[in-house]
Amino acid sequence: MIAFENFGDLMKIDLGTFKPKPTTLTPGQEEAALALWESADGKMETGVWECTPGRFTADRTKASEMCHILSGRVTIHNSDGTSQDIGPGEMFSLPLGWTGEWTLHERTRKIYIFVTAG
Repeated sequence: MIAFENFGDLMKIDLGTFKPKPTTLTPGQEEAALALWESADGKMETGVWECTPGRFTADRTKASEMCHILSGRVTIHNSDGTSQDIGPGEMFSLPLGWTGEWTLHERTRKIYIFVTAG
C-alpha cells in the first residue's frame, strides 16, 4: 500500500536550530532545514529550508533541485552571468549540473525537492 502523508502548515512548521550557512559569502548568514520525506532508495528528499539574508554559492552537480518559495525574495545568479528574481508563490528548478549563487534579500523559506543523480 502507498501511504499518503500530510506535513501541515509549512509556514509554521518548526525547522529547529539555525546554524551557520557553510557556503555563505555573507558573514553571519544562518540556515535551518527539516527533511519531511525521503524515498526508500535515498535518491529523493523533500523538505523545508529557511535562511537569513545574504549571498551563498550553490552546486547542483550531484542532484537536481525543485524549489517553491513560500516567503522571502531571492535572486538566482547562474554561472553564465544571467540572473532571475524570484518571490513568494514562485517555483523553479535547478537542473542537474547547475552551479551559481543565491542572493537572499530578506529571510526566505522554501519547499525543496532534491533528486540525486544515478
